[in-house]
Amino acid sequence: MLERLNEAMARIEVDLGEEVDVKLLARIAGTSEYHFRRMFSALAGMPFSEYVRRRRLTRAASEVLSGQDSLLDIAIRWGYGSNEAFARAFKAMHGVGPQEARSERKPLQSQQILTFRLVVEGSTSMEYRIVNKEAFKVVGRGTRVPLVHLGMNPAIVEFVKGIGMPTLERIKQLSDGEPGGMLALTYNQEGVEEGDQLDYFQGVVTTKEAPEDMETVEIPGNTWAVFTTEGPYPETIQHMWRDVYAQWFPSNSYQSVEGPSMLRTQIDGDQAKAELWIPVTS
Repeated sequence: MLERLNEAMARIEVDLGEEVDVKLLARIAGTSEYHFRRMFSALAGMPFSEYVRRRRLTRAASEVLSGQDSLLDIAIRWGYGSNEAFARAFKAMHGVGPQEARSERKPLQSQQILTFRLVVEGSTSMEYRIVNKEAFKVVGRGTRVPLVHLGMNPAIVEFVKGIGMPTLERIKQLSDGEPGGMLALTYNQEGVEEGDQLDYFQGVVTTKEAPEDMETVEIPGNTWAVFTTEGPYPETIQHMWRDVYAQWFPSNSYQSVEGPSMLRTQIDGDQAKAELWIPVTS
């Protein structure tokens, strides 16, 4: 899998001066576009679009310093319609504008070409199983929250507090399916950068009808990769998300598919046991 990912990275360099076809890259990597984007972000530590932008501005910087072409020619070559747009993007990455970089020979940033290899750090000890599950529904309450990579998510904390213990207890009483107990669902994530928005839903798997003050999320039948871990809260859970995409998927034949991921957590002081369900296909 990693070898095919690296073939896709090489193709990016070939197409960098034109539109980069993510669907083609996903085919080279032998995966879906959705899974390619998710896995790339986990491995690279940045969204795919950000990597392409930084590579283009790295190549553009060398042309700026060479002084052979006008700044407008360079801007158009690398996908910017005006000097102003190019200057803004250039300064955002390099800290100086292209004119200043050319005239004063300022030091610039460089985004190196990424090459992926699997490094098992052992930061999270994971067990997993594969579960085939028919369609089911989750009843509870949901909202839209910003993504937080490390530490508690204040928006989620406030949302759960706002539901209130009496209502949370009523939700728990509806649970009659697997996975049992209170679940946190995340889906419709717009990106992987800190602050990007996603849907968050607190609820339980149930066959019962939703009370009037609650909502229902319908989950289609699917195959799920189910991971379990335990350790300090919340770091262990956040590291599990990272390691699933950065280590487990690249070394297995499964791919993630669009749909809600489900997390069940048991917290005891500063320790937690967690079970993460991710929809997959082989």
